[in-house]
Amino acid sequence: MFPPLYAILDPSLISTPILPLAENLSAAGVRLMQLRDKRASGAKMFAQSRELAFALEALGVRFIVNDRADVALLAGSGGVHVGQDDLPVDDARRIVGAAAWVGVSTHNIQQFREASATSADYIAVGPIFPTASKQNPDPAVGLALLREVRRLTSKPIVAIGGITVEVAGDVFRAGADSVAVIRDLLSADDPAARAREYLGVAEAAGK
Repeated sequence: MFPPLYAILDPSLISTPILPLAENLSAAGVRLMQLRDKRASGAKMFAQSRELAFALEALGVRFIVNDRADVALLAGSGGVHVGQDDLPVDDARRIVGAAAWVGVSTHNIQQFREASATSADYIAVGPIFPTASKQNPDPAVGLALLREVRRLTSKPIVAIGGITVEVAGDVFRAGADSVAVIRDLLSADDPAARAREYLGVAEAAGK
């Protein structure tokens, strides 16, 4: 089963070291995490990714690198996530290999259809709700698009954008296999406790 909570680790949103945070989330039951650091140099992205990949693999967590297929490969991560302006999915696949996951972001039904025809292991859809975690975000697509694309593929669908624990149940019921959460997780007083809340909501929704 695809992990129902996809934790996005963004160093710009936290004031504590990233590795202990990731380890605490793992202890809470999170099994899929991504490093998203738009401000990092290539060298810093590699160093952070290598550290996280090594630690999280030992904990049974799949670790994904955002945008950088080259960093994902060199760091020994579990995959890469690409956006519409990054490498195409199948080119990223040629870099990271068949065993790694390649995920892709989509923002409308045409992009989703195109992603479905690639080797992507999962397809992200969003922003579902308005989000403050991204500069110049795409328009919110709401739950309606999520319900529509659910009929188009059997691949796992990850919902992202403005998701909070209060609305996560609605997102799962609309067809998401997983919710990607950034701000509502990282800004919580106790991110691990918040993660357990999400996992409880997922279990109640049959995920």
